[in-house]
Amino acid sequence: MFVLRYLLLAIAFLGSAWTQEIKVAAAADLSAPMQKITDAFQKETGIHVVVSLGSSGNFFAQLQNGAPFDVFLSADRSYPEKLQEAGLAEAPVLYARGKLVIWIPNRLDLKLSPDNVKILSSPAVSKISIANPQHAPYGRAAMEALRNAGIEPQVHERVITAENVRQALIYAQSGDADVALVARSLVSPNEGRLTEVAPTLYSPILQGAATLRSGQTANANRFVDFLCGRDGQEILSRYGFDKRLDETKSPATQSQKSAP
Repeated sequence: MFVLRYLLLAIAFLGSAWTQEIKVAAAADLSAPMQKITDAFQKETGIHVVVSLGSSGNFFAQLQNGAPFDVFLSADRSYPEKLQEAGLAEAPVLYARGKLVIWIPNRLDLKLSPDNVKILSSPAVSKISIANPQHAPYGRAAMEALRNAGIEPQVHERVITAENVRQALIYAQSGDADVALVARSLVSPNEGRLTEVAPTLYSPILQGAATLRSGQTANANRFVDFLCGRDGQEILSRYGFDKRLDETKSPATQSQKSAP
């Protein structure tokens, strides 16, 4: 009898632990740091995190149609803001600022220059991969940089678009493109050469996080708090993200501020 009772309690405990799970829809530029972030969060809280990676715009469309996620980590804070306006999400917070870079594989003999974007008009570059600007923030930033550098008319026919920023990098890595305009967080200097695009050439890539009202908001808020806290920010900074703005409030801080 004692053994049976012990087994039943153990099963109940494991079942309860298993329900402590949240689902996160994350922008593709987070593919490198997300494993470390979720591992650290689970170690601290015991909450398991299931991550799906993709383009922010595609996730936005899915969430509008009721996709079952608890947290949305967008590469563009305007998407979670629109979800809030539609009553589908809590007020978003800024968790990071992304950086746009040019990544050049070692096989391409192309010298970097102070006018780094203008090197893309070189005859040595026949294909430039970017994320689809229709739904990917880094794709929009890439096109903006090409226009502001004054070379968009010259290279327009060379630009090929990928579903998301991670796929844009894969195109250049595999040889389907010569260079890629992608997120700093995705690339390592060991894999090729990179140079940051001057931030004056594109609008700031302000990345927003929001918890979905249809999901597990308490645990989702804990995850966003962790991401915006010291440990989460330290991991993001190691992968090339700028830290979020000081005035941005985490969900817990917002709640405390609004409490009577």
